Amino acid sequence: MRRRVIGALAVLLLLAACSEPRSVADAPPATVTHHATTSAPPPSPLRTGEHFEALTMPAPYTPQPTGGGTDEYRCFLVDPGLTSAAYLTGSQFLPQNADIVHHAIFFRVAPEQVAEARQLDAAEPGEGWRCFGGSGIGGNDPGAQLSGGAAWVAAWAPGAGESLTTPGTGYPLAPGSRLVMQVHYSLLATGGRSAGTDRSSIRLRLADTKTPLVPLKTRLLTAPIELACPTGETGNLCDREKAVLDVIHRFGDDAGGTVAGLNALCNAGRPPVPNPTQRCDHEIRTAGTIYAVAGHMHLLGKSIRVELNPGTPGAKTLLDVPQYDFDNQAARPLATPAAIKPGDTLRVTCTHDATLRRKLPALRSLKPRYVVWGDGTADEMCLGVVIWSPKT
Repeated sequence: MRRRVIGALAVLLLLAACSEPRSVADAPPATVTHHATTSAPPPSPLRTGEHFEALTMPAPYTPQPTGGGTDEYRCFLVDPGLTSAAYLTGSQFLPQNADIVHHAIFFRVAPEQVAEARQLDAAEPGEGWRCFGGSGIGGNDPGAQLSGGAAWVAAWAPGAGESLTTPGTGYPLAPGSRLVMQVHYSLLATGGRSAGTDRSSIRLRLADTKTPLVPLKTRLLTAPIELACPTGETGNLCDREKAVLDVIHRFGDDAGGTVAGLNALCNAGRPPVPNPTQRCDHEIRTAGTIYAVAGHMHLLGKSIRVELNPGTPGAKTLLDVPQYDFDNQAARPLATPAAIKPGDTLRVTCTHDATLRRKLPALRSLKPRYVVWGDGTADEMCLGVVIWSPKT
């Protein structure tokens, strides 16, 4: 069950933010709005052995949500032109149409998987392919998504500028590797109607292998969402079962499997209990070092925390965001990298506020609903993102 849940969550990743800023007094402050394309800030100076490589989507794309929803995840295959081994040590995503780009994630495609990626691209008309639940490469198998295959290596959400790995570390890229640029488009502001095309790009920071770097990986820490309608709100979707069916209708059967799998993984399969605060413990099975941590929720998020070995004498808080700001979701480097070993526990805890659905401009026109984990801007997530390296 654990492998199925992680595989289904591999692209629910990450640092997503939402397409309308909060404007109510009791909501966390939004430090960055993103309704217009602006010039990107200049990158940091190159470090020893690094160079820049700019990649752009092959052609403009017009998002086409399905199932009566307002969201589409679209994957585009891009080529960094690697003729020798390299490390990815930083990136800066450049959204061309910031009104509709909700977030972006980049997956590493091993040379032996390039043919499969091209087949996925050729199988659908237009640029790219629809990719809810994963890049689609390797069938979204967790071994492919989270280890050597189409593994997550970069991400962007509003509020994030250039992202750099900790000095001396990087994501290894073999010669002939490609990247999948997965863009989450949100048409919530237009009710699903067309809002123009997008042709976003990314500036990669690549380092040669003359000086070996510590190889990085990414681990996801997930927890369920079980947020009932607030007192006084009623409606068809306030029934949990009907709300889950609605998520399945918009995003496919895997979305329902994710909701059920999270309950099995984090609550030992007990009947789900609605509560604004949910948490989940994840066991460490491989020794290594954690270098940075990020947290991700959507518009109803209030706070998020990631802890190492909570409740023990050696407990450490790796991430503590008491007032979550969806416009500031960049990964936070640890002042001192944290060593981990088999048997350790990583816990992610999230608190959401269902009353914000009737206060936020982006959500208050929507029908009341029981909120569970979902891909869309109007759904919710609880996700800790751990950037680490296994011990060699």
